This record gives sequence, structure tokens and C-alpha cells, in this order.
Amino acid sequence: MSDQHQQHGATSFETLAIHAGQEADTATGAVVPPIYQVSTYKQDGVGGLRGGYEYSRSANPTRTALEENLAALEGGRRGLAFASGLAAEDCLLRTLLKPGDHVVIPNDAYGGTFRLFAKVVERWGVEWSVADSSDPAAVRAALTPRTRVVWVETPSNPLLGITDIAAVAEVAHGAGARLVVDNTFASPYLQQPLALGADAVVHSTTKYMGGHSDVVGGALVVGDDTLGEELAFHQNAMGAIAGPFDAWLVLRGIKTLAVRMDRHTANAERVAEMLIAHPKVTRVLYPGLPGHPGHETAAKQMRGFGGMVSFRVAGGEQAAVDVCDRARLFTLGESLGGVESLIEHPGRMTHASAAGSALEVPSDLVRLSVGIEAADDLLADLAQALG
Repeated sequence: MSDQHQQHGATSFETLAIHAGQEADTATGAVVPPIYQVSTYKQDGVGGLRGGYEYSRSANPTRTALEENLAALEGGRRGLAFASGLAAEDCLLRTLLKPGDHVVIPNDAYGGTFRLFAKVVERWGVEWSVADSSDPAAVRAALTPRTRVVWVETPSNPLLGITDIAAVAEVAHGAGARLVVDNTFASPYLQQPLALGADAVVHSTTKYMGGHSDVVGGALVVGDDTLGEELAFHQNAMGAIAGPFDAWLVLRGIKTLAVRMDRHTANAERVAEMLIAHPKVTRVLYPGLPGHPGHETAAKQMRGFGGMVSFRVAGGEQAAVDVCDRARLFTLGESLGGVESLIEHPGRMTHASAAGSALEVPSDLVRLSVGIEAADDLLADLAQALG
């Protein structure tokens, strides 16, 4: 954590979320960082930069505020903000890998991540293989002498699988590989992978960090200064940076992240309990349930169990699609993590790119992003949707 964060005298998440990287504007005293909607900056002579700013692809004060905030929330040394979560992933992979290297990815990765490996990174000469990341022994078995990265999501999308971050970090580091954790589903409020041994954390800030379904963005946070500098070089060289208004929207969302995640989690727990008791639901996937395979690990490494719930429906694929179509308060749509509740069919929507692969999701699966509406209203909508 930077000296600036320590000067506040605050270490609690809720306080850092509101103050880290967000000093009052020196010119006006504005308590919210301005939107520096600017491409270039006046220099005081050749090479005489004011505050280190010369061109907004390289750095922008609004983006700097967000990046400092991200680093503080994840307990990292360097945060970087991108135009999307996949842009962040792409920058990380091109920094860590070269042709001939190998990556282990989870058997239930996000469809967009799978597509990035299978359709883009593979063509660059990087090999990848799939392992059940919830089993450290399976990860170890998938390693090769050329493995440079082990990639995990926990909780995973959309099956809510849980990986023991500390255990898999030990496996990865023992093989000379780095551990990358996609922390999007948990958010840094519920889980901090760097403290558990991860080398890099990935976020789609579109989701819980932004929290209002009005911005697309991504982030990387690392605990190593050297890796942070390498990523910053590639961020500038590749150019997929977060624009100032997008960075400002994510910063605004982060201010209420803690209180929103508490409500998301409370609502999701009630939804999961209701679904377990429903005769048309064959299985509920939620790490907060004692019967969930990763429940004990999640309880150990997470502050709470989050707002994502998936379930399988009796009657197969068409029955699952019908539930999605009948929902009214749950909006049928992709994405997640906003204040409003969403419902989707992963097999036909977010994870269609994984069809026919080892990462194909069950056709009778429905995924919920449980919002912060009144829980009773959400339960009533699901009851009518299940029919």
C-alpha cells in the first residue's frame, strides 16, 4: 500500500474505498476527483511535465485516482485501469507470456476468458490446458516444465466453483509459475487474493466495482513493483486504457461497494434458500450453502459469499430458457454485479463460446446476479418464473 494511503491513518476497507487516491482537488477543494477529459497537457519547457502528465494514454489524473484506489483496496503495490476486463487480461498475458509458454486455466472459466485463450492467445503460440482448480492436485498434474501462469476464478463463472487460493499459489510457485486470480465475482471487499499468495488480480470493473450497469472497464492489481512497471509499459504500448469518464464512474461505484456487497450477499442467501426448497430446481450452486463443495474454503478466505447464484432446472434446456423468459423483475441480460437483478442462460448467452469444449456448461443452468432490491420481491418473481 502506498505512503499516500497510509497518511490517511486508515486501513479499513470502507474508509479506503471512499478516500484512497481521492484527495480534495488542490485548485478548488472539490471533494470528488475531477473528470480530466483531456488528451494532452501543457509542458513547462521540453520535458517539463506537470505532475508527470504528458498524454492521456500514458497517464490521466482521473485514471490515476482510480488506479491508486484499486491498489489500496486489493492491498497491492500497483493498480492499472483498462477499457474492459478482457483488455486487462490481454495486457497481463502479453506481459507474462511468450510463444512456447504454457498456461493452466480452470475447467469452468468465464466464456470470454476461454475465448481469449482458445482463439487469440493460442494463435500467438501459447499452449493451455484445463484443470479443476478446486483440486490443487489436479492443478499440479496439469503443470508442464513450460507452465508460466496458473489462472483461476473464485468464485467461478457460472458454476460458483471455489479455489483454495493459498494452496494453489503454493502449487504454482513450486513450479516457477505465477498465480492469477480473477476476483470479479467476489470483489476486493469479500476477498483479497494477493494476501493469500496470488501474484496478480484481475477484475472486470464493469461488474461489482462499477455496480450500476453504466460503465465497461477492467483492472489489474499486483503486489510486485517490477511487475507493475512492466504492466504499465504494456498498458501504454497497447493502449486499451480506461477513459477518464469511465474511470470516474468506477470510482463513484467503489465508494458504495461495501454496503452494496453486504446487501447483494444477504439477498443471494435468501434466494438460494428459496431455490433449494423449490420442486422444479434440481441443484443450487451457491458457496454460502453448507452443502456446496467449496463452502469451507469460501468461508475461510472470503468475508461473505457474494451475490451470484446459479441453479439447474428440471426439464432440461428448454425449461431453463423458459424460466429466463418468464422473469420480470430479474432482467434478462448478460453481465452482472449491478444494483438491479439479472437472469441469463449461460449455455446460450455468456458461455456460448465454450460450447463443445471441456468448459461447456450444463444446458439446464440458469445464472442469477442478485441485486439489491427488496428480497421478498425477488423471491416472488422467481417463484412465478419457475411456474
